Amino acid sequence: MTNPANTPANINWQKSSYSGHDGEIKCVELAQVNGQILLRESDAPDTIVTTDRDKLRAFLLGVKAGEFDHLI
Repeated sequence: MTNPANTPANINWQKSSYSGHDGEIKCVELAQVNGQILLRESDAPDTIVTTDRDKLRAFLLGVKAGEFDHLI
């Protein structure tokens, strides 16, 4: 979804410490707003995906279990 008009402009986006800090590395950023989890890529900040904590938790557990290793 593209950044909806009701998405606050002052969102506190968080990225992984593994993403680097030189500004050249593109990364995935997460934020929590009104109980929803927002996800975006740093090089496309106006495109935001929303999910909830349970779906994000299931995804992260799958990542930790190696279910997506074939993609990297």
